[in-house]
Amino acid sequence: MDIAIAGAGIGGLSLATLLARAGHRIEIFDQFLKAAPVGSGLMLQETGLAVLGEMGLRQQAEARSSRIDRLYGRAEPSGRIVLDVRFSALRKTLFAAAIQRSAIFDLLYRAAQAAGVSFTGGVEIASADGRLGTFETSDGRQLGPFDLIIDCLGANSPLSSTPKSDLPFGALWATVEWPAGGEFSNTDLEQRYYAARQMSGLMPSGTPKEGAPLTATYFWSIEGSGEAAWRSQNISKWRDDARRLWPESAGIVERLDHGDLTFARYRHRTHSRPVLGRLVHIGDAWHATSPQLGQGANMALLDAFALAKAVEASSEIGDIHRAFLSMRRWHVRLYQTMSWLFTPVYQSNSRALPPLRDYIAAPLSRVPPAPAFLAAMVSGALGRPLKSLDLV
Repeated sequence: MDIAIAGAGIGGLSLATLLARAGHRIEIFDQFLKAAPVGSGLMLQETGLAVLGEMGLRQQAEARSSRIDRLYGRAEPSGRIVLDVRFSALRKTLFAAAIQRSAIFDLLYRAAQAAGVSFTGGVEIASADGRLGTFETSDGRQLGPFDLIIDCLGANSPLSSTPKSDLPFGALWATVEWPAGGEFSNTDLEQRYYAARQMSGLMPSGTPKEGAPLTATYFWSIEGSGEAAWRSQNISKWRDDARRLWPESAGIVERLDHGDLTFARYRHRTHSRPVLGRLVHIGDAWHATSPQLGQGANMALLDAFALAKAVEASSEIGDIHRAFLSMRRWHVRLYQTMSWLFTPVYQSNSRALPPLRDYIAAPLSRVPPAPAFLAAMVSGALGRPLKSLDLV
């Protein structure tokens, strides 16, 4: 089949590699002249790692990652533990792999090149015609027709439905060298909260390339409407706030300036028609959400593997659609719902949710079987997505 993919992100590169290895002719169109990663460090759960294993890339990804055994968070100034997810509560050998986006991109890009995928840069996709199997660019050119066209353009894809607004809260993030003072555990993603209005976090995130120093991803939650004001204020005001919330992070925040911190906005929506004619949406182009449960990259990898598996089984468009959706629709709906419910608990101006979280939900989360359930939720295992893909 002749297949065109819009977007050279994690989902697009993975899908392209899987399809090209199966003998299909694949072309990726991307707006950048040279494909490059965009975004902060991320966590690969067992779901995503299993797909990388099928691609022969798991060992390399783990080598560039930091092993994460626990997600840990405290509310301040009370010091109450309000987040404590241990992957071992579900299975002793379970863990997550935190990795720089540049590192996973490098592995996937090299794999796609080796598989014979064609890349065309400097192309901004503006629309698509699923009936004809064509893309149209922002300068009016038509690309195609193709047997299949795949939307991997992410949360801001012009080909999928757009929410009325971004989620109220986003996050400032920066990549830093791993602190050498011993204040932080190199196997924990750790967070601090003031109610739900302020959140600071640090995630070990591996190394961008072999032999390079270990890194961490630092993040600070703020409202999207407040970014401009934050950038215009003296940086010392923010540093004071960050140190007050998490004194141990002082050595990190004192080295950061406005230009070091990138603001990420988030959207929550599920595109109502993930398949239409010859057009298929995967990853955030289908199901965008906040990163609260850390599933974005893993869901994109699962989507890519499912679609490649559906194409392998049949060349009939209707059969491909049915097989793809049967493998992915339930899991997507489940995690979209859970993310929608959990996001305001940790990122909002709510006065009611933080006390409920701190004094009711947090204590209950330590009573069995809650620890195993939380580990299953964060690892992406709920809904048994790997079983639906015959990966277990």
